[in-house]
Amino acid sequence: MILIELLQAVLLLAGVGFFLVGTLGILRFPDVYTRVHALTKADNLGLGLIVFGLLLGADSVPVALKLLLVWGLALIASATAGYLVARAARRRGVRPWRARNWEKG
Repeated sequence: MILIELLQAVLLLAGVGFFLVGTLGILRFPDVYTRVHALTKADNLGLGLIVFGLLLGADSVPVALKLLLVWGLALIASATAGYLVARAARRRGVRPWRARNWEKG
């Protein structure tokens, strides 16, 4: 029993860590494309780890299925939102960041 609780804690803390890294990516990356990438990838993995941590403590199969459904819907919504943000930026003429653009200031 204590091993399952320890694994739950590790998965939940790892998930929170990925959420923090995704937030840091939004604050630190130079353009919209890298920010969207950091947010969608890190948050999806963070949510997946949290869901797996919660699945270990699920009392019943319907609860576990609801957790998996929430994660699946969040994956679809995140991918769609990331695509739409990048597409809108591209249509407005936002160019991807390059190191030489950064040096010119």
